[in-house]
Amino acid sequence: MARLRIQELLQEQGKSRYWLFQQLNMSYQSYRRMLENETKSIRKENIEALCQIFGCSPNDLFSLDGEAGNDG
Repeated sequence: MARLRIQELLQEQGKSRYWLFQQLNMSYQSYRRMLENETKSIRKENIEALCQIFGCSPNDLFSLDGEAGNDG
């Protein structure tokens, strides 16, 4: 399962959730769902914005956890 690493990136950079919310142009409900990994999709524009804000690539935003059939 793909998971957004926003919480980890915020912690690594010493930034708050409120700080990030102010940087993004989205509703609080969408923002909260994204942070809590409760969303089924994320807009390309939001991925680009997150990459610019964190100075990272899309690969740094996501991790794969608990894939089916993964023995290791």
